[in-house]
Amino acid sequence: MLLKSLSYLSLLTATASSIAIPDLPEPVSNNSVASTTVRGKTYIVSALGMGPGKQSTDLHNKVWMHTLDEFGWTELPAVPSQQRLTGRAGASMVALNNNFFLFGGFTINADGSKQTAADSYRLDPVTRRYTRINDIPVPVDDAVALPYQNRYIYLASGWSDHGNINLMQLFDNFTQRWSQATPYPGKPVSGLAGGIVGNTLLLCDGVAVEYPVATPRTFVMEPACWQGIIGVKANEIAWQQVPHPTGKARFRMAATGTELNGEQVIVFVGGSQSAYIFNGISYQGRPTAPSAEVWIYSVSRQQWHTAAQSRAIMDSRTLLNIDGVLYTIGGMLEDQQVTNKPIKHQIQLLPD
Repeated sequence: MLLKSLSYLSLLTATASSIAIPDLPEPVSNNSVASTTVRGKTYIVSALGMGPGKQSTDLHNKVWMHTLDEFGWTELPAVPSQQRLTGRAGASMVALNNNFFLFGGFTINADGSKQTAADSYRLDPVTRRYTRINDIPVPVDDAVALPYQNRYIYLASGWSDHGNINLMQLFDNFTQRWSQATPYPGKPVSGLAGGIVGNTLLLCDGVAVEYPVATPRTFVMEPACWQGIIGVKANEIAWQQVPHPTGKARFRMAATGTELNGEQVIVFVGGSQSAYIFNGISYQGRPTAPSAEVWIYSVSRQQWHTAAQSRAIMDSRTLLNIDGVLYTIGGMLEDQQVTNKPIKHQIQLLPD
């Protein structure tokens, strides 16, 4: 249900409107975006993704980094690949302990099949060097990566070569080892979205796969939100389903955990109401459209706020929080147009 006690307008970004992020050097979609601050400098990275041609040959390994308050973007060395992939999208990236961590992603083979990448890397924004870390136990793309306690990273659900998985794969940056946390309790999905604040995470939607008897598999949107409370041990998660804000699922939303008016919330923006292949065309062969909806979940009240719409965007997947300002960088606009624009999402709470 929607939270009814809010009868005012709130702007998350009102106090930080002077921040300016330049356009990316090239349009890119389904890229991996994260930011971190080291010794007073804030670094923003966009890695991998698909160029504006939207063909399998437009998937690339390019990386750009912008230092806040400096001019433009710098192209970094390309992301390495043990599988010699010429490009990939749908990877997961988070900032942790002053570094960027990059996991998985997919490429499209010459025969049109999708291949999930297994290797993972740490990128130091100061030295601009990659260090290979242990491979993901079960390779994934279109998953959600969530940092915890500046030590752990969860990889939630996602696609692995031939189907979706329900795993919560846990990387410990102290030991450099992987383990398995309490599995995701909903249907295994890819293209889901989520955020984390404190020890509470929330994962929503995505696309599930159904396997009817004697007919080809089908991809079905899954409108479901699951809240997880992390226990004393990082691999113990207590799950419960929470009401869905609209009853209509979205695919590849952008999301993050943040604070709004002193309240811990998880914010979702954009996405599409139809699942689609890498070029923005649905599995039924129809063009998909980006959503302008904004969902805001109050962690303490376990309820949804009513929010105004923002700029429609899909295929972005990451909602970047820069000094209280929420951005998507890259993605697809209307008519599957791949963009190089950073889009500021001013979060407005509305009266019911």
